[in-house]
Amino acid sequence: MTQLLENIEIETAPDPEVAVIWLHGLGADGNDFVPLVNELDLSGLPGIRFVFPHAKTMPVTINGGYVMRAWYDISNADLSRREDEGGLRASQRDVEALIAREKARGIPASRIILAGFSQGCAMTLQTGMRHPEKLAGMLCLSGYLPLAGVAAAERSEESLATPVFMAHGTHDGVVPFARAQASHEALKAMGYQVEWHEYTMQHSLCLEEVQDISKWIRKVLS
Repeated sequence: MTQLLENIEIETAPDPEVAVIWLHGLGADGNDFVPLVNELDLSGLPGIRFVFPHAKTMPVTINGGYVMRAWYDISNADLSRREDEGGLRASQRDVEALIAREKARGIPASRIILAGFSQGCAMTLQTGMRHPEKLAGMLCLSGYLPLAGVAAAERSEESLATPVFMAHGTHDGVVPFARAQASHEALKAMGYQVEWHEYTMQHSLCLEEVQDISKWIRKVLS
């Protein structure tokens, strides 16, 4: 049995009807996106439980083997070369355990949004595309599609009904904009309904993006 990841929870109202599981980027932790809850326009929506898990710690090759929180190892700047398949699949099981807990607490898969930034975005796609039920949405920020060569064969038929929000900075120096565009095209080719946004920014978030995220959350939960 997968031990549940340590996490931070914020509920916008008692007895929430929706869950958002938000996955942080490399070297960060669950605290990274906690402040965003107050920046989102959630007025009129049912109660939401935001879950911000902390990835496990591991040595990260590209950072000289320094031990930090990471969903999987990265060996070089070309993110598509020598991908850490074992790490990706292990973290996928960890995220699935968080989804299972929300379902056990009474929130159906169709009311669960998976969200993530950078490595967390990769994990959102890695998990959400293989989940055997439609989720409320996949919110994919400044990241990319991992294990792209096997994604089409491994994705579940049910996941095609899960709406996808993808956003990326045109000046991103960590995950190249072209890689995000290629991921977007791959998802569309598989049949996913993707809402694509690009912003004049680096590997970060901007106010316009937060506003677009708010609109999209309202749309998928309506």
